[in-house]
Amino acid sequence: MQWGGRTHFLLAVVRRIVEVQELPAVFVTFTAWSMIDAIRYPHYALNIIGSCPSWVVYIRYTAFIVLYPIGFLGELSLMWQSLPFVKMNHLYANFFAALPFSYYNFLWVVILSYPFLWLNLYLYMLKQRRSKLGNQNITEKKKLI
Repeated sequence: MQWGGRTHFLLAVVRRIVEVQELPAVFVTFTAWSMIDAIRYPHYALNIIGSCPSWVVYIRYTAFIVLYPIGFLGELSLMWQSLPFVKMNHLYANFFAALPFSYYNFLWVVILSYPFLWLNLYLYMLKQRRSKLGNQNITEKKKLI
């Protein structure tokens, strides 16, 4: 779901609508995405080689608490700001011609459902955090005893 949302945001909105490409929401979103990925991928690599320090695990499962909402707000804000350009340019009219709705209507549905989909992903990530850091904290407490 996250991959689909990012791909839609990047390819269908940012890439196709020149008028929104320099809006602050693009910078905010890309910065949040980059920071999350700069944490996520070293964590993956260190796990593969079997030497991931506990502080990297902690950062991996904690930084998203702030960065994920920032990225979400950037994405949502930019999609909202792109609506007039989508409508004015009849964006993806040929693709949606056989459907009973336009891309403009589709984007409205995406915008209205985005908070619920995002909340589902965010709660899943919090559950993962409890799972990963909860076990780590128990192991560290046993070592201290």
